Amino acid sequence: MKPNLMPSNPKPIEAKKKTKSKKKLSERSLGYFLIAPAMILIFIIAIWPVFQSFYYSMFDLRLNNPVKSEAHTSYSVNLQTYLDNYPFLMNTLDEEIGEASGKTKEELEAIQADLEKIDSELQKDSELKVQYDQVDERLMVMKPVSEDLAVAELNKEVALNFEKTVDETTDRIRELKGDLKNPNDVIGLSSSLSDSIITPNFIGLKHYKENLSDGRMWKAISNTTVFTVISVFAELVIGLAIAILINKAFFGRGLVRATILIPWAIPTAVSAFMWKYLYDGQNGIVAKAFESIGLFDRMTDLLTSSNGAMFSVIFADVWKTTPYMALLLLAGLQTIPSSLYEAAAIDGASKWKQFLKITLPLLKSSILVALLFRTLDAFRVFDLIYVLTGGGPANSTETISILAYKVMFAQTNFGEGSALSVIVFICVAIISMIYIKFLGRDLLNDK
Repeated sequence: MKPNLMPSNPKPIEAKKKTKSKKKLSERSLGYFLIAPAMILIFIIAIWPVFQSFYYSMFDLRLNNPVKSEAHTSYSVNLQTYLDNYPFLMNTLDEEIGEASGKTKEELEAIQADLEKIDSELQKDSELKVQYDQVDERLMVMKPVSEDLAVAELNKEVALNFEKTVDETTDRIRELKGDLKNPNDVIGLSSSLSDSIITPNFIGLKHYKENLSDGRMWKAISNTTVFTVISVFAELVIGLAIAILINKAFFGRGLVRATILIPWAIPTAVSAFMWKYLYDGQNGIVAKAFESIGLFDRMTDLLTSSNGAMFSVIFADVWKTTPYMALLLLAGLQTIPSSLYEAAAIDGASKWKQFLKITLPLLKSSILVALLFRTLDAFRVFDLIYVLTGGGPANSTETISILAYKVMFAQTNFGEGSALSVIVFICVAIISMIYIKFLGRDLLNDK
């Protein structure tokens, strides 16, 4: 007879399992509750601006154009602009009709009739009529008109008809220019009237399509990639050498560590101005030194030639940021037990063998963190290059961040500038994923 391996009463075991699962569930819920504020903060600070930039990139936003200074998804009319011009245009037309004769007079009367028809169409809408009268009343007594009161939504058909009539009116008046007494006044008022119609400036993904086919953007990305790869690689090699050096015990080590951090402590804009003087083609000490050793033919080549300018910004960045890389790697080196090196030395391993078999494998996590931080920082570089070369000469050092700044602020094209900002974010996100996937798997694995 086989022994009964099943418990006589399985209910207590099932109850224990349910209790454990409930406990795990409550712990998980508590964990989510604790990290919720951090996730909300990350969303507000990091993710929300990206969504906002993406939203603005879907519009043709131009601050130098009053009609396109805001995002509009429907047709509307600025009653303040309209009523600032329409009455004066009609009075001017009355004066011109009184002075004209023959066909000119008939044409002016036809133009006036078309404008009156458009005005009557605007006032057919009862809600718009109320706003129309309120704005007109405030303008008559020279009171300020709020934006909410001035702008009113408009039927698409009426808006298109209005726009067509005003454009045709302006063209017809230009044809009569030689027969009018004050042609510039009539043409100016008619042209200003067209600014009162606000058309939708939603263009979807047009900015992205234009940028992805624009050679200047790809040139900026190429410059950014060259700057990032060369500068980060140089900083890693030199920073690792410095970190290994200052990790050793020697007299004055504290002073050396403090001295090495000075370049990193200097504000980027200040160090950029400093290097600009050092690279000066007439009095720059560094420019003279590079010319003396034959690195460049002339001192002026540093900031006036494409290769010289790129070399200059990379050299300045390596000088400034290598201490930061060394500091991160030094923190990783100090976590490696010295007993490992002692055991390796007893086994006859050389210094180079110890570096390859002990230092590099155990320093992998620190190298990942240092590379990730520096690569993301270098890819978004702005202030150093903007102060040092301004992106020149001939856009040879223009990075994607500088291009986005120029488009957004210099050209006041916020729509396209926002699209470039989103492209920068996508590039940074791709770089982060590549680092984590290929170099940081051990950081993500459960231990």
